[in-house]
Amino acid sequence: MTDLKIFYTDDDEDDLSIFADAIALLPEKIQLKTYNGGDKLLSAIYNPPPTPHIIFLDLNMPGKNGFDILTEIRNSDKKDIPVVIFSTSNEPGIIEKCRSLGANLFITKPVEMKDIVKSIEHALQINWAEFVPDTKSFVYKS
Repeated sequence: MTDLKIFYTDDDEDDLSIFADAIALLPEKIQLKTYNGGDKLLSAIYNPPPTPHIIFLDLNMPGKNGFDILTEIRNSDKKDIPVVIFSTSNEPGIIEKCRSLGANLFITKPVEMKDIVKSIEHALQINWAEFVPDTKSFVYKS
């Protein structure tokens, strides 16, 4: 895995910074683009380059939330980009809604840095062309 391009969107600047710190700990060469809002992410997706290999998406954001962004991506010509929900929520109803809207993976944000790194590594190791999430494989728990 080299030269991966990851887009991550969250309205919390601390979460954006922590995610960037976790990416820096990975051995792979990764180009990370962070966005502090859904509209900024959508603008970047629709106006490449770069085009992300994978998108990490927070759910609870003002304006367009993660559900809105996910729906818009899945209804666009960018629908094949894997979307990983990276949220503080772990409610079954929210998880199922994300799966039904077309998210590829759901990760509840870990607290410890080692677990954040591990969860990102897990998402990057998936062969997205072949991965079809079921109710068990859709949720990753570090």
